[in-house]
Amino acid sequence: MELINNFIMLFTESAPFLLLGLFLAGVIKQLVPDKWITKTLGENSSVVTAALIGTPLPLCSCSVIPTAMGIRRAGASKASTASFMVATPETGVDSIGVTFALMGPIMAIARPVAAIFSAIVAGKLVRIWDKETPPITEEGKKSCCGMSKKEPTTGDKLKSVFQYGYGKLLSDFMNWLLIGLFFAALIQTFVPASFLSQYGTGLFAMVVVVIISIPMYICATASTPVAAGLMLSGVSPGAALVFMLTGPATNIATLMVVKNELGSRSLAAYLTGVIGTAIAMGLLFDWFLAYYSISIAVSHGQHDEMTSIFYSIAAIILAMLMVRQVVIKYNPAQIFTSLFVNTKNVSNKNDKNMKSEAECHKS
Repeated sequence: MELINNFIMLFTESAPFLLLGLFLAGVIKQLVPDKWITKTLGENSSVVTAALIGTPLPLCSCSVIPTAMGIRRAGASKASTASFMVATPETGVDSIGVTFALMGPIMAIARPVAAIFSAIVAGKLVRIWDKETPPITEEGKKSCCGMSKKEPTTGDKLKSVFQYGYGKLLSDFMNWLLIGLFFAALIQTFVPASFLSQYGTGLFAMVVVVIISIPMYICATASTPVAAGLMLSGVSPGAALVFMLTGPATNIATLMVVKNELGSRSLAAYLTGVIGTAIAMGLLFDWFLAYYSISIAVSHGQHDEMTSIFYSIAAIILAMLMVRQVVIKYNPAQIFTSLFVNTKNVSNKNDKNMKSEAECHKS
């Protein structure tokens, strides 16, 4: 029962941010020209650009998934997409504010700097280790003979935003999202809060933090009070920084999307970049604090309970959208029709299509 409750709470907590991310992905797809994305985040663009674009955005580890998928399918390179997916969930203007409030200005500066560096390293490794391939594209965009379609109205564009974000994109990643949330619920249910605090400082503590944070599904803002609590329990600031970097960027749902959209080699580069850089930055941060005899005062804070009516409504809407995608995909009536459709009618239809296409090319 506790496992189910934790899963529901995590789903509820993620729902508003997922809905926001899906909407932004639809807006990007509809309003931002593919040429601009290709030019800014394409094959020859700098991963630094992607990191700097993603760093201030207040998107968590769940909402960045559809947004990143949207820019990738619009023409962004693998390296730029990876850099964006690392920088965006690891920090943002909202999480920086919470970090400043709970841990002070030094940690508030160290966090975005480490996030940008981590994103750049991950993007560079993807570019070095993997070869660029065309992104997944939607079929049926062009009409016969490349004839341009009628200019869509504002209503048509808004409809396309919702159809793409809450339709195709949600269908593509929702299975891995649910798996990621389930593993996060397992960790929350069976791993005690004191587990991390007993290891304290050093490389081993940071490795343990990484192992625990990979299956977790936590956003940058939510990870901040957790990290503050760890520091109050005796964990070093460097290990807390590792948690805030790896937790939002390495959950299972994100990793599976990286694998599906970018490939296995890019996934290996992504993980290596995020984990290696996080540990290096954590060790460097602890050394910096010790060398200059700087101590970080932590104000204990708690993440707001995600049980408000707003979050509950968002969770219900998201669940209904997911159910809708399942019904569309596994519609019994559609399956029956596709199995027993008249092959003669299909053949005639194909003949007509071929004839009209031939006439189109003649004209």
